[in-house]
Amino acid sequence: MVELAPLSPATTQVVQTQPTQPEEQLSIDKIPSVAEQLQTVVDELPIKISPQDLVSRMVAGFTLTWSQDKRVLQELNWYRNHQGYIDRIQERAEPYLHFILEEIDKRGMPAEIALLPAVESAFRPFAYSHGRAAGMWQFIPSTGRIYGLKQNWWYDGRRDVVSSTLAALDYLQALSKQFDGDWELALAAYNSGGGTVRRAMRRNTKRGKPTDFWSLKLPDETSAYVPRLLALAEIFRNPEKHGAVIQVFPDEPYFTTVDLESQLDLALAAEMADLPMQDLYLLNAGFNRWATDPDGPHRLNLPIDKADGFKEKLTALPPEKRLTWKRYKIKSGDSLSVIARKHNTTPKLLRQVNKLRGNNIRAGKHLLIPVSSKAFEHYVYSAEQRKANIQNRARKGSKQHYVVKSGDSLWTIARRHNVSYKKLAKWNGMAPGDPLKTGQKLVIWVKKAPSSKLSLLDLQPSGTQSSLHYKVRQGDSLSRIAQRFKVSITDLKRWNTLDGKYLQPGQRLKLYIDVTEQTL
Repeated sequence: MVELAPLSPATTQVVQTQPTQPEEQLSIDKIPSVAEQLQTVVDELPIKISPQDLVSRMVAGFTLTWSQDKRVLQELNWYRNHQGYIDRIQERAEPYLHFILEEIDKRGMPAEIALLPAVESAFRPFAYSHGRAAGMWQFIPSTGRIYGLKQNWWYDGRRDVVSSTLAALDYLQALSKQFDGDWELALAAYNSGGGTVRRAMRRNTKRGKPTDFWSLKLPDETSAYVPRLLALAEIFRNPEKHGAVIQVFPDEPYFTTVDLESQLDLALAAEMADLPMQDLYLLNAGFNRWATDPDGPHRLNLPIDKADGFKEKLTALPPEKRLTWKRYKIKSGDSLSVIARKHNTTPKLLRQVNKLRGNNIRAGKHLLIPVSSKAFEHYVYSAEQRKANIQNRARKGSKQHYVVKSGDSLWTIARRHNVSYKKLAKWNGMAPGDPLKTGQKLVIWVKKAPSSKLSLLDLQPSGTQSSLHYKVRQGDSLSRIAQRFKVSITDLKRWNTLDGKYLQPGQRLKLYIDVTEQTL
């Protein structure tokens, strides 16, 4: 007869296999009856079958086939050497992972997909790529609209945790169906598009080659995409084997969704929920501005333990107190668009609130305008503040401000300032393909002139430094030009890559001067 030993308790700190403990030597009178042993097994089985931590539950649902392909091993080696990255994605994933896994389980999809936002965006709901993809699941605008993700000035469903997750899973299921249930091909298509994968399959078919993911010639990013997900899943499945530390989350919801019925100031919502502003935005990243979208969705995601108190305060709040209102007297030359821009709202909302049929307004009349209850800086993850944070980030070079003019593009502005248009987009929180608007303010980081003189000029008040081009005249010399413009010969040589001391008439030189030191 085989003796039944008690099962090892589950860890509460990291996902790891506990070493087997030696069996206790039992005397004859301490041996439990068969019925008692069977009851012990029954009591313990649910712990093994239905683990009480979220990571174990996720790992139990892994179904994708492990591959020894060199691309997988290369990605696995990267994860092994970057515990800090694994820590960050776990911390960011904690509020969202239970919801994502619940939706995956409902659909019977591979649980590895719960880690796909780590590959796409490192679980950052405000992620924005050079290809104009936004949110944890990185939807581009067109695909987002196809899958019902609303996108306007107030709200972007691509960043909405709930809406984007449901849309992403819908999209992945549709791709899986297209590729006859092959999840590796479906995942590749999620990254590069179904057409790219199908063309690669047709090429292989014509050459008599296999059409599985590992045999296809795909773009480099896509070729590494599936291996990256498989490698990350392996880290979560066998952390000890790979020297990784995986934190354990309770297998319970982090947030719940509360119906609002109408627009609400997000600063007021955070106060009623007793929640830091940034935490509210991270759970409701779809909202672009200082309030929810006046046309919906009229809902907020809140931590479970904050929801009841918020509901009570919301019920007691008079409808007119949901927003702060300003009575504005229309001035000569005003238009709805100008007034809306000044008050960080939209002409559509002004028409709606003031029951206007068109855009015609009259000087001397009054408009009722909803305005934020706090300063814009308080709305830490609004579109304006995200942009400001990016533009104010310290970088190498000298920071300049530029106001977009009619006919400008990122490419023409970048060329004019001798910088990369891709970097120009990055400095301003944009994608290279994003359109510009006349009057839009950009920051440009230009290289400082390699001169100690110019470095001193940078410390002076704005407007005292300038650059100019000088045309060499008959009889000019480096020393004469340097003396005239109060710069050094060394700087002149460095600015113009001059090796010798002789100049030619007609030659053009670039100079950086301090205008306060120049005489007429």
